[in-house]
Amino acid sequence: MRHVFAPLTALCLWAGMLAAQEDDAPSMMERGAQQFLEGLLLEMEPALEGMRGFIDEMGPALTKLMGEIEDWSVYEAPEILPNGDIIIRRKPDERPDAEVSPQIEL
Repeated sequence: MRHVFAPLTALCLWAGMLAAQEDDAPSMMERGAQQFLEGLLLEMEPALEGMRGFIDEMGPALTKLMGEIEDWSVYEAPEILPNGDIIIRRKPDERPDAEVSPQIEL
C-alpha cells in the first residue's frame, strides 16, 4: 500500500508546483500532465477508499493475530477451506520432544 501513496504524493506535489506558477502561463505539456494526474487521482479514489475500509475492518484482527504469534517461520502458508475458514498449520518439528501448539483458525 505504501507503494501506491509515495508516487501519488510526489505526483500531487509536482502538480501543485505547476499550478503555483502564476506568473507564467502553463505550457501545453504542463496542462496535459496536470490533467493526466487529476484523472489518475479520480480513477484511484474508489480503490483507495476500498483499501481504507479493509484496513478499518481487518486491522484489529490482524493486530491481535500478530500479538499471539511470536515466530512466523514455524508456520506453513495459510490454507483457505471450502467453507471460508482460514487455517494456519504449524510446520512439523524435527525434534520429537518439541511442544506442539494447536492450529490457529481465523
